[in-house]
Amino acid sequence: QVQLVESGGATVQPGRSLQLACSVSGFIFSRYPMAWFRRKPGHQREQIAVITTRGGTNYVDSVKGRFTLSRDDAKDTLYLQMTELTPDDTAVYYCNAVHLIGHGKWRWVWDDWGQGTQVTVSS
Repeated sequence: QVQLVESGGATVQPGRSLQLACSVSGFIFSRYPMAWFRRKPGHQREQIAVITTRGGTNYVDSVKGRFTLSRDDAKDTLYLQMTELTPDDTAVYYCNAVHLIGHGKWRWVWDDWGQGTQVTVSS
């Protein structure tokens, strides 16, 4: 049974940093590209960062230069280091394995998502 467990969310002031973690089980983590997604209030879930099995990363423009994605295959854990947080980063953050569906686009692998972790950026 696949499990995705996100943690590390908190309420922080603008400009602060947070590190999220995603611990997985039920599949061979090292064999999958992984991604972080987020769902802002009133919006659909969006993919914000992808890391390949070789450690290559890609980010959406809104987080590029502020967020850093990494993975520890020995611990089956995915990380997201977030800096210079703004209120626009307020969202529930999720992780999932992903696979390429063509034209540089990725789709999540597991339909059973984790609970996510809430990040609130507010003064």
